[in-house]
Amino acid sequence: MVEAATFLPVIIVVALLILCRDMLSKMMKDQQSITRTKRNTEESAANNKKSFSTSSESRNIEKRMKPNQKPSNGPAHGTPTTNWEKFKDLIKDSGSDEKKIRTNNAHAKTFPRQRRNYSHVECTASTPASTFSPTAKSKVNIAKNKTMNQLTKQVAIDCEMVGIGNGTENMLARVSLVNRYGVCVYDKYVKPREKVQDYRTPVSGIRPDDLYNGENFETVQREVAEILQGRLLIGHALKHDTDVLFLSHPKRMIRDTSRYKQFRKVSMGNTPSLKRLAAELLGIDIQSGEHSSVEDARTAMQLYMLYKNQWETDIRTKR
Repeated sequence: MVEAATFLPVIIVVALLILCRDMLSKMMKDQQSITRTKRNTEESAANNKKSFSTSSESRNIEKRMKPNQKPSNGPAHGTPTTNWEKFKDLIKDSGSDEKKIRTNNAHAKTFPRQRRNYSHVECTASTPASTFSPTAKSKVNIAKNKTMNQLTKQVAIDCEMVGIGNGTENMLARVSLVNRYGVCVYDKYVKPREKVQDYRTPVSGIRPDDLYNGENFETVQREVAEILQGRLLIGHALKHDTDVLFLSHPKRMIRDTSRYKQFRKVSMGNTPSLKRLAAELLGIDIQSGEHSSVEDARTAMQLYMLYKNQWETDIRTKR
């Protein structure tokens, strides 16, 4: 009993020490928890502040931008994008192509370059003369909005004729004019002033119905004279055309493919036919059937434009 009373204070002290240790440990844990919570709170507040600052800066940037300008998601200013590289290549290619075109055009002949557009001409000579029928009411085809359809400084003419009297005298039946690009600017049938003895259809392509509603000769003569005034006249054996129209033209303004010295070499110094010149110099076949005055005028113009520089130089040298 005495021994138990002796150890009781010791037991109580030990128990108190254990209790104090537990309480101290719990307090330390609580303090650590509070510290962590505070740290997390501070970090969260800092992050929120940073996010708010970034958002404010973005809004300020958007305010400084133009009203219709949208923020770009692309690379920073000054950094070339793939599209820009492609665009630079495109510019380079375009410039190179344009330079090539200018270089090539400096030596190219004018007329062959324009030939590809002939198929778009309404009165194209590719249409057989037997199926192409210009009406009497057709007027001078001068398109003011398109350069190629306008009258040019050079015009080529060709006429189709029928026989009167004993059949050997010529009378105008159709007259066609083309500009320097080969575009038909005038094409009319002409009403006969005398009885036709020979329509010469296999060659001229003219039929009675074509002339029945033709234009009066005086009107055609006046219109053609107005077109030719002040212009260079090109054609093949032009004397026949001017005679049948009862018109004259200054000699210095005439370029006759049947009389040009260089073309005469094709026929050994003799007068060459338009068909032969077309075959030898242009590599095309014309007049294989009924003739077309549009086709013949266009061929004469093509020959002139192909040899224009040399032809004009020869004329200046003679002067």
